Amino acid sequence: MTETYDFVIAGGGHNSLTTAAYLVRAGYSVVVLDARSDPGGGAATEELLLPGYHFDSCSTGHTLIQVNPLLARDELGLLSEHGLEYVNPDPVVHLVFPDGEHLTMWLDLERTLDEIRRFSEADAVAYRNMLDEFDRVKGVYGAYRFTPIGYGPSLDEALTDHPDGVLWRRRNVMSAWDIISREFESRHIQAFMSWMAFQTLQPLESAGSAYLAYSLAGGRQRRSWSIPVGGSASLPRALVAAVESGNGSVLTDTLVTSLILENGRCVGVETEGGESYRAREAVVSSIHVKTLVDMAPSEAWGDDFLYGVDTYSEGLSAFASYYATTEAPQLIAGAETVESVSAGWAPWPEDSIEFARGLRENRIHRAGLFLLFATPTVVDPTRAPDGGHTLKILGMAPYDAPEDLGPWDEGGREAYAAEHLSKLQEVAPNLTDDKILAGAAKSPVDIERSNPHMWRGTIHGGDRGLSFGGAQRPVPGWASHRLPIPGIYQTGATTHPGGSITGGPGRNAAMVILDDLGTSLEAVVGG
Repeated sequence: MTETYDFVIAGGGHNSLTTAAYLVRAGYSVVVLDARSDPGGGAATEELLLPGYHFDSCSTGHTLIQVNPLLARDELGLLSEHGLEYVNPDPVVHLVFPDGEHLTMWLDLERTLDEIRRFSEADAVAYRNMLDEFDRVKGVYGAYRFTPIGYGPSLDEALTDHPDGVLWRRRNVMSAWDIISREFESRHIQAFMSWMAFQTLQPLESAGSAYLAYSLAGGRQRRSWSIPVGGSASLPRALVAAVESGNGSVLTDTLVTSLILENGRCVGVETEGGESYRAREAVVSSIHVKTLVDMAPSEAWGDDFLYGVDTYSEGLSAFASYYATTEAPQLIAGAETVESVSAGWAPWPEDSIEFARGLRENRIHRAGLFLLFATPTVVDPTRAPDGGHTLKILGMAPYDAPEDLGPWDEGGREAYAAEHLSKLQEVAPNLTDDKILAGAAKSPVDIERSNPHMWRGTIHGGDRGLSFGGAQRPVPGWASHRLPIPGIYQTGATTHPGGSITGGPGRNAAMVILDDLGTSLEAVVGG
């Protein structure tokens, strides 16, 4: 069977769907082919354990996409026409430190500063100054993230004429730990800022990560950990509605296995089921570049591109466990407790740094465990039966299980999940075993099995350090969504500005494609 459309889109993550929705808005016929039963990729909500308990199996917070014009200007009507809705929880996050101390971050800045002052007056001043410095420059970074590479000035060029440009041009090549260790004196506040900066799984010592020390704290302080009502899948559901409101369709359980090339041009794709989907204009892919290069002859890609893909790093791998509970965690806060959508265990900074080093060496430094405890049902009871809660513990692990755990599929997965749960129960003593109705865990290998785009268990498309960001992503010379093979474009987390729920790669790819078609995204959405 062969079907023909203007555009064939291989992969149904939120970025693919974003590109598709803009192309449909421009009047083109589009088909999106997704290997999974539900489109959305990492923006997935599933009944993993018990009926009625809806878990975000990957992403939960959608803070970064809020400043994308896709939502900030509601360019596709996701908010006004297709039912997408967000809540901004308060408190923002509650952290517990290794010595039993704690810190609660609130949307009210003064309340957060009061928490910081318990440890250091100087650090409260430094925190306010960091937020002010980030406020003055965040527009430059936002414009850079939501503009395709080559369609505007480089970040370095954009900062040249900014009053604080010299500061930020230096910071762009520094590490998060360079900033945190310089600005803060209290070990507890250093641990708080380190935990915040580590949320995207980028090691604190990696060059180019300094921005994360500012942006993650600044974004959370401004609008919390934005939660889509009904689960992370509410975003792709709204995008599917936008696609299907025009001349577009989304097909699930359809795995793309190869590209169709004719006279050196990509003209379509073939699927595992033997179907062919041909494109009059172009194919758009969000398949991980490590897999994509195997879908066409190597000579079609060229040696330079293949070298760039071969040297593309996966970064750190994730580990997640899920629990259906009868109570939300009540986290210790001195003599009181705090209930928070987002909470965590915040190791001392030196242990966080050693933890990241260990993951690359196939070992786990337990004292440095990064743990994020997400309980979205605290503010969104639609996700579970009355009184019930969905709890996710997000951590990190080597792709290959360390010897002290044993193979992931032979008990290692359950042993490591038990360590994470034990740490949560230590800081939330109300969550005794009898409050847990069911549980399951995913190792990095399981994460890759459930979604091949999450290559080697990475949930952000690959390393986002200095070597793999901006014009380097995914390969130098091919960062503007076009690929060496004519007729195919790339979007998704392996393209600028990278992983997380931002919609940036999807909107940026649409801008490039529409430009190549002789129009513009601004013209399509009405200016």
